[in-house]
Amino acid sequence: MALKGKKIVLGITGSIAAYKACQIIRLLIKQGAEVQVVITPAGKEFITPITLSALSSKPVISDFFAQRDGTWHSHVALGLWADAMIVAPATASTIGKMAHGIADNMLITTYLSMKAPVFVAPAMDLDMYAHASTQENLNTLRQRGVHVIEPGTGFLASHLEGKGRMEEPEAIVCELEDFFTPKDLLGKRLMITAGPTYERIDPVRFIGNYSSGKMGVALALECARRGAQVELICGPTPLKTDHQRIRRTDVQSAAQMAQEAQTLFPSSDAAILCAAVADFTPSQVAGQKIKREKDDLVIQLKPTTDIAATLGKAKKADQLLVGFALETNDEVQNAQGKLQRKNLDFIVLNSLRDEGAGFQTDTNKISIISAEGKKDYELKAKTEVATDIINELVNKLQ
Repeated sequence: MALKGKKIVLGITGSIAAYKACQIIRLLIKQGAEVQVVITPAGKEFITPITLSALSSKPVISDFFAQRDGTWHSHVALGLWADAMIVAPATASTIGKMAHGIADNMLITTYLSMKAPVFVAPAMDLDMYAHASTQENLNTLRQRGVHVIEPGTGFLASHLEGKGRMEEPEAIVCELEDFFTPKDLLGKRLMITAGPTYERIDPVRFIGNYSSGKMGVALALECARRGAQVELICGPTPLKTDHQRIRRTDVQSAAQMAQEAQTLFPSSDAAILCAAVADFTPSQVAGQKIKREKDDLVIQLKPTTDIAATLGKAKKADQLLVGFALETNDEVQNAQGKLQRKNLDFIVLNSLRDEGAGFQTDTNKISIISAEGKKDYELKAKTEVATDIINELVNKLQ
């Protein structure tokens, strides 16, 4: 994970959005970051330092000197310690002070001493945000290299309406994660399939599977953060994939997914086939809901297009093709057979027999099998598994 081991100063100011700082802390720590909170006196009117301290496992810094023993809090030391500083929420007042160097509290002096990248997430009402003074101050910060995270402008675009409202914590952390992620896929075009397919029986019923799309979406986001332009072909899933470098096409059936894949693959540098595509689909689809009129119902099935095999035949010498194999028995043997038959460059194997792996989980345990051999990985969050898979892809693209 890009934020693992990173030292982050989180500045909190006097805004009603200060409560969202709790979620920012949780998300940063979940990513493996270390968080030091610096709060303004006005910020303490909206959220208590004890809450923030409990979440960050560090004493919150507010004043130049500790009230208990008079210990001096060195803003210079904080500026040298941090890998990044985020001010969220950032009020109009704080933005103005940052722009003009008015060092009347610990947060501003920390900013002025900061050697690391600085991010601000504005939080105010629409009129204050739109005022010429605020816009001028924000432009001044941008000119000085400060990253301004506004609703809908980050890499994980918010769907909230109204400029001035602070961007959501997930989007703020995503912006920071994107900043620290190496751009080793810059200039590459990747096609990824994700999620299940639904094969219609009648207008209200379908044949499907338990795929949630979590692994495919994690792969798409990892590739986008690393600079790739991603074409994501996604089966039915409620998961969001808001990123400016992801173009998502939603499909339902295996036939629709196959059609999109065959259209997009020729212009791709690589394709990752992560979707759980149905192998069979009903030969006939009823135009009306099938009524329960007898004790049994026979549904004739026909095979769907084998997307991996089709793309494997069409693959050019400068393209890579990655497949997935979810097995319940003879895992390695079945995966190796699929690797060869479908002309894949490597295949990601996971088994339903591994606890915590497979459909609808947040974790996965994989092996990567290629002509060079087999690499086994421990059980991890699917976001971390995505990093392992894309690391392998990057190595083969070089």
